[in-house]
Amino acid sequence: MTHYDAIILGAGAAGLMCAIAAGQRGRRVLLLDHADAPGKKILISGGGRCNFTNLGIAPDRFLSANPHFARSALARYTQHDFIALVRKHGIPFHEKTLGQLFCDGSAREIVAMLLAECQAAGVELRLSCRVTGVARAEHFRVETSLGTFTAPALVLATGGLSIPKMGATGLAHELARQFALPLVPPRPGLVPLTFEGEALDLMRPLSGLATPVVATAGKRSFAEAMLFTHRGLSGPAILQASSYWQEGEPLTVALAEDPLPQLLAAKKSRPNATLRTALSDLLPARLAAALAPGDTPMAQQRDKALADLAATLRAWRLSPAGTEGYAKAEVTLGGIDTAALDQKTMAAKSVPGLFAIGEAVDVTGWLGGYNFQWAWSSGWVAGQAI
Repeated sequence: MTHYDAIILGAGAAGLMCAIAAGQRGRRVLLLDHADAPGKKILISGGGRCNFTNLGIAPDRFLSANPHFARSALARYTQHDFIALVRKHGIPFHEKTLGQLFCDGSAREIVAMLLAECQAAGVELRLSCRVTGVARAEHFRVETSLGTFTAPALVLATGGLSIPKMGATGLAHELARQFALPLVPPRPGLVPLTFEGEALDLMRPLSGLATPVVATAGKRSFAEAMLFTHRGLSGPAILQASSYWQEGEPLTVALAEDPLPQLLAAKKSRPNATLRTALSDLLPARLAAALAPGDTPMAQQRDKALADLAATLRAWRLSPAGTEGYAKAEVTLGGIDTAALDQKTMAAKSVPGLFAIGEAVDVTGWLGGYNFQWAWSSGWVAGQAI
């Protein structure tokens, strides 16, 4: 049996940052992961270039049952703090779009940076280590495939349920239940939406086609690209809206801002052109053809029919059948209820020495580096408190 000041379960973004922060304060830290390599989600993010944070980090861009919970951690360890760490290690990066920061080279540079900081802080990392049991008496006792370890502090940093092929498990949720921490029911977030019936019949032949839209779910709208798939819709605008979409509710997609004047003008200036041809000035040709089949010339189109079509293009009301689930979800919504945690330290209020950070907690950011920043921020404040 080996004793530490803190045991951190999960060597992902949050766990690595927590280990660094605690280790830099002289704590003896053991970092465990069941995978054979650390930071696997970091490596696949951003197409392998890691969208490691966003210049526009703000608390209102995170979803939680308590929308104010993330404010403290995000303010104490900001995107600028992480950018300074990236600069310290000489990693070149660039802003891609909407404040999203990516490595010029590879996501491996971010993982290497975090591992170098862990090593400098004296963190002990053990991989391919399966947790078989956790108990708490005077200290936490963690039984694993590599032996038994004890510590007065235990950090749950094993993430959520998204992307199980990358090794995601429900361990953090299971341990939360064991220690009587409440859970906000988890569900897939930042996930493609699926459709059935006539809607899918329209979408399936358009698979692979992307177009700029404004997608609205609930009270949130996102102006980004939408991608048609063989099962429905994806792309940044849809992924963003999916986190706010609730089953049974509609999704509204604006394909064009105000197309009626252009359609009426085309009816006068190009009376022999088909509606499909006129629409292709506003939309990709394949989409125009799908929405306006047939060869009726513009001259024969009634103004009322054009007005109805324009209304649909401004606000295409859709009813998703569901999502593509955790297999395609970038994040997990819900998780350990923030009501059970101290927002300044991420410590469990009812279990001394227990912390929960990152995706395991009911805080989920927008697409574009927000969830990594939550991992860095929540991990850092927990590391300061251990």
